[in-house]
Amino acid sequence: MSQDQNAQDPLDFVRGMWNSMGFSLPGMVTPTLDVDELDKRIADMKAVEGWLKMNLNMLQMSIQGLEMQRAAIAAVKAMSQHAAGSDAPGPDNAANAGSNPFAAAAAMWPWNMMNNAQADDAQAAADSAAKPAARGGRRKAPADK
Repeated sequence: MSQDQNAQDPLDFVRGMWNSMGFSLPGMVTPTLDVDELDKRIADMKAVEGWLKMNLNMLQMSIQGLEMQRAAIAAVKAMSQHAAGSDAPGPDNAANAGSNPFAAAAAMWPWNMMNNAQADDAQAAADSAAKPAARGGRRKAPADK
């Protein structure tokens, strides 16, 4: 009996798969002579190509963004290690500390600048919130004049 099942058409499974997707196997294998059908297929393929290009561009932009993020984090880590290395006692650092006592502060200037900018933004927000409250005093009615 198993020989009867194996004796079936070997492409019957493939035909069934293509037919269930809405494509007929002979149409996919044999070339068509209908120009309109070819134009439709070309338009479909170009639409898929455009979609794939768009996804590729989005993927490339995501990769570049992650690379920039990694470079920024690596730079901050390197600066913090450099600053921490300047503060640590040791034979090399003792000589460096004597020659340039401001090396650690100079290495941390981006961090200090970001902290100062955040403090300035917070102060400006607090000032702008306080101004309407100061102006919100009692208004004179027209009869008080």
